[in-house]
Amino acid sequence: MTSHGSKATARTSSEARAVARTQTLIKGENGIGTVRRTTLPGGLRIVTETLPSVRSATFGIWAHVGSRDETPALGGATHYLEHLLFKGTATRSALDISAAVDAVGGEMNAFTAKEYTCYYARVLDTDLPLAIDVVCDMLTGSVIREEDVDVERGAILEEIAMTEDDPGDCVHDLFAHTMFGDNPLGRPVLGTVDTVNALTADRIRRFYKKHYDPTHLVVACAGNVDHNKVVRQVRAAFEKAGALKDPEAQPIAPRGGRRALRTAGRVELLGRKTEQAHIVLGMPGLARTDERRWALGVLNTALGGGMSSRLFQEVREKRGLAYSVYSYTSGFADCGLFGVYAGCRPSQVHDVLKICRDELDQVAAHGLPDDEIERAIGQLKGSTVLGLEDTGALMNRIGKSELCWGEQMSVDDMLSRIASVTPDDVRSVARDILGRRPSLSVIGPLKDKQAARLHEAVA
Repeated sequence: MTSHGSKATARTSSEARAVARTQTLIKGENGIGTVRRTTLPGGLRIVTETLPSVRSATFGIWAHVGSRDETPALGGATHYLEHLLFKGTATRSALDISAAVDAVGGEMNAFTAKEYTCYYARVLDTDLPLAIDVVCDMLTGSVIREEDVDVERGAILEEIAMTEDDPGDCVHDLFAHTMFGDNPLGRPVLGTVDTVNALTADRIRRFYKKHYDPTHLVVACAGNVDHNKVVRQVRAAFEKAGALKDPEAQPIAPRGGRRALRTAGRVELLGRKTEQAHIVLGMPGLARTDERRWALGVLNTALGGGMSSRLFQEVREKRGLAYSVYSYTSGFADCGLFGVYAGCRPSQVHDVLKICRDELDQVAAHGLPDDEIERAIGQLKGSTVLGLEDTGALMNRIGKSELCWGEQMSVDDMLSRIASVTPDDVRSVARDILGRRPSLSVIGPLKDKQAARLHEAVA
């Protein structure tokens, strides 16, 4: 009797743990902007943000896998797989997938990054069930046929060629390699011609099974949506595919810290017969979880984030040395990058580099005046809100937040964090980041004497 009671208690406890758990993470006014999360038995997380005033919805699935998770032999596998999930499932052909969304005027796409992959569809709110069914089918039921792998290989090689034909884009891949070397963060997301040619259907299938488990996925949906209906439809789609196998499975945690890789004083030049030279001068930045990231965001805005920024004024407005010049930050789980980009005539490379380096050194040593910091805070607050004015941006925000941080922050909280940045915070992060010895990447037709002088910029 006692034994039987213990078994019954154990079953009851197990069943209780298997129940879907729903939480309201952000409570909006009158339901507007409310963000809720449900964790299904099987470890699948579903987050939604409700915006009843619109007539659209964006549905996405985020996978906890990016090019950083690839071995050298698997270079480009994450991006290759992104392509292949559009090629067909057990119940839909590639044409069926695209035609279903096209028929309702929707948009469907995907993107691969260093630490995550996202698949999404934007449709009218009344067509959301269709989008859910199609995208969930793609993520859970891809067949990855040998013939599709062979056909798509050609498309990916063309994509690599297209990127290499755009030096303004390619220089950022070169800068990642300059900073991280032959490390997953230093390799291109697309892979290389050699690695893509070496990938087989069998290898990609194993990669798919390993990284597309429900515990590695986050479903995100924003717009005129009902959270409970989205949960029911997603659960039905995943259960139909037999994907929620283990009711005790828990979601994978956000990426933890690893050894931060930092490189200083390196110079890489890629000779190309281009009209412009494309340069990135930069140094290690901050991990995406670093609390100083808000101050770094203000610093980045003041330095190269707009037409009134220091770099734009000094390089373009006052001297006309470049058409495009800006600064940027990239944050990863354990490290980050801060970079300054400019495209200029090859004969002007050293002048542009000197101006950029002088500005960085000046701000590192003396900081920014209060009025520039105040203007940057206002600009960053405005651009943050304006960048979240459509359902696609909202879906991206809640999906990435859940996958990368495991939590959600309201827009008001984000604005509050930006507004709370002080001049001392900005000056402190400027000393820490800009005071480091930079590295440099250049693509262009530089002559030998010009190339030899590049090391002066990082001395």
